[in-house]
Amino acid sequence: MNENKADMQHYKRVQWQRLTLVVVVLLLLWLSFRLFSSIMMPFVVAAGLAYFLDPMVVWMERWRIPRAFGTLLVLLAFGVAVILFILLLYPVIAAQAAAFIINLPTYIQTIQTDITQLLKNLQQSLPTNLRLKLQDLASNQAGTIVSYAGKAATNIIGSGFAVVNVLTLLVVTPIVTFYFLRDWPTIIRHVDNWLPRPYEGLIRAQAVEINKILSAWIRGQAICCLALAAIYAVGLTIIGLDLGLIVGLTAGLLSFIPYVGTVLGGVAGILLALSQNAGWHGVIAVLIVFAIGQGLNDYVIQPRFLGDRVGLSAVWVIFALFAGGAAFGFLGIMLAVPVTATLGVITRFWLRRYLQSPLYLDSPPE
Repeated sequence: MNENKADMQHYKRVQWQRLTLVVVVLLLLWLSFRLFSSIMMPFVVAAGLAYFLDPMVVWMERWRIPRAFGTLLVLLAFGVAVILFILLLYPVIAAQAAAFIINLPTYIQTIQTDITQLLKNLQQSLPTNLRLKLQDLASNQAGTIVSYAGKAATNIIGSGFAVVNVLTLLVVTPIVTFYFLRDWPTIIRHVDNWLPRPYEGLIRAQAVEINKILSAWIRGQAICCLALAAIYAVGLTIIGLDLGLIVGLTAGLLSFIPYVGTVLGGVAGILLALSQNAGWHGVIAVLIVFAIGQGLNDYVIQPRFLGDRVGLSAVWVIFALFAGGAAFGFLGIMLAVPVTATLGVITRFWLRRYLQSPLYLDSPPE
């Protein structure tokens, strides 16, 4: 009896120690992100690239190529592909950007004229009292809305790049990526050795589930974004929209936030169509391009490359991205989906445990 009691006390003490360790580790991670978020960008980007490129290095290892040499070859091939992509698109993007800067005053004046005329037409169709109230509301709140939008943009952009500028990313990220990618199996092996032995199988199973979701989302979403960028850029260029290439590429790359890239690209395309006096035919052409792109994405591209393997709904992805941006700026946006996928796997695991527990199954005593 005493031995059983001692064993029970020892078990409870070990459980509390494990719980305390988990809480301390989570607090240290949160504190590290709060203190060093301004300098962690190259390391987070490097870890993401290493995770993305690791299957290629593993494939090369199967052909008896040493991992260090395979890592170097994969990084060189990836760098060459990025440089070629930039060099091929740079002349067109530079020409469109220069034309945009030159024609910007004309764009603004044309858009203001069109919007003013549209508002006048709407006001004439409204009752007098409602029209006056809307005018007062617009005049009082316009400055506040513009100020808030400017502050939000400054916080999102400035918090991510206040210290870590583009030059730092270009210099530090490839170096850190090489070491991450070369030592990836060693890192995984060390983490695996640190797992508590009674729960190593359980934790490893959840880690495999998280890896399956993340790999499906990251690689599949990258393919979807590139496909949408190509569709939008080609479509807007064909209909003759000024800055069609830039708007299309930006809208496609922003499509990792569900529907946000399409909506922003559509609004920008409509404003540009109005500014170049394309009329309603130009607006309808822009809407058709984005409708075709979104339809292909929803019914062809995403089912093919993402399917139902991800387990992340669009609502949770949008919430996670905005919550991450509010908490840690651009770094939080980059970490939002991995953290959400991890929490989703853990939540589903505990929900399954709860549905099999006496807390859910046992009837109350009579």
